[in-house]
Amino acid sequence: MSYRIIETEADVAEGTAALKNACGHMAGVYELTGEPPLRRRENGFEGLARIIVGQQLSVASASAIWGRLERAVKPFDATTFLRKREKTLRGCGLSASKVLTITGIASEVASERLELSGLGDAQTDEIKEILTSLKGVGPWTADIYIMFCLGRADGWAPGDLALKYAVQDACGLDDMPDESAMDAIAERWRPWRSVAARMLWTYYGMKRAQKDAQPA
Repeated sequence: MSYRIIETEADVAEGTAALKNACGHMAGVYELTGEPPLRRRENGFEGLARIIVGQQLSVASASAIWGRLERAVKPFDATTFLRKREKTLRGCGLSASKVLTITGIASEVASERLELSGLGDAQTDEIKEILTSLKGVGPWTADIYIMFCLGRADGWAPGDLALKYAVQDACGLDDMPDESAMDAIAERWRPWRSVAARMLWTYYGMKRAQKDAQPA
């Protein structure tokens, strides 16, 4: 089975055009956001590690930690990572649990028990099963990897809190949708759910900035 891949900004633009035409809610989102960013990462150990670094952190904090980690681990591959002492990795800002998670993944990659580069042709459910079998990797991490490292145009992250807030606001819902409702709502955005997610994340950020800018 072949999958549509988001490679360029032109791909994102194609997706936003389709979404605007198919859904009034997304047309309203686009009026505020315009074209969302491409947001692509490398497929493989580095891309997965970067997603884990960013878990439950602000963009600014995650970027700062990643920058220190990149400087400490050169080249950024599984073998080099395994050579680093825990003290060095913790000094970059990684929590003990994230050091453990990334070290476990690095061990699997270095021993060739895990072939991240070969996931591009696998079915989405199979990718999720493989990734979530790794200690410390949950459904959210797998979904983000599928969207940004593999570039799947129809990826989706129903458990993402910011997406839930954005969907609630953009669709005028009384309550925050749970994951089942998120999946049901996003059915109308196939086969461009990954682009819808990019639009909604941008929408959430802009709405939050507007709220923060309001006088107390």
